[in-house]
Amino acid sequence: MNEELLEAWLRLSTILCNGRIVSEMPYNEALICNILYRRQLRGENQKLTATDLCRQTKMLKSQMNRTLQSMEEKNIITKQRSHLDKRQIFITLNPKAESFRIQHRKSLQLIDALSKKAGPEKSREAISLFTLIADMAEKIMEENND
Repeated sequence: MNEELLEAWLRLSTILCNGRIVSEMPYNEALICNILYRRQLRGENQKLTATDLCRQTKMLKSQMNRTLQSMEEKNIITKQRSHLDKRQIFITLNPKAESFRIQHRKSLQLIDALSKKAGPEKSREAISLFTLIADMAEKIMEENND
């Protein structure tokens, strides 16, 4: 069963990461944009730093800095230095960043098509299962890093 689970996981990962779901921008950029976008949607006012994004994406600080620099050059994000602590730089999604909106729309179209094919019940099951697997994987990875 482990081999079958690994094969299914790799097949899904390959399909999604092979430029089919994230074709307008590199995967890490899309991931960061999604985090910033979701916070905006929820109306969360706490601003994020590169360190916060590293924690959420599990990216290394050097990789995050390179990615954020590239995103700033492309006007996808904006950076704002904290008034209270000049060492802190807050990252926000540029409201004029069209590339992310295009990418997000395409991603939602794919998810919508999958959801329609699976139906509401199977889609809810998938959400529960994906969440369970993500939670377990996160816990196992944290335990292995201790």
